[in-house]
Amino acid sequence: MTWKGIHPVVQLSRTAYEKGVTVAKVAMQAVESRLARNPLLPKWDILIRPACTA
Repeated sequence: MTWKGIHPVVQLSRTAYEKGVTVAKVAMQAVESRLARNPLLPKWDILIRPACTA
């Protein structure tokens, strides 16, 4: 699969997570800072920018 000539990196996780566990507010803000929503379809169209690995 490609999108605009780029191949996505996908990993399957079979880990079972416990119910009721939440993500810390600071950790969630780090994830949300990488999201860019389309103003025309904000609920369905979200661009996730890659995390900096440097």
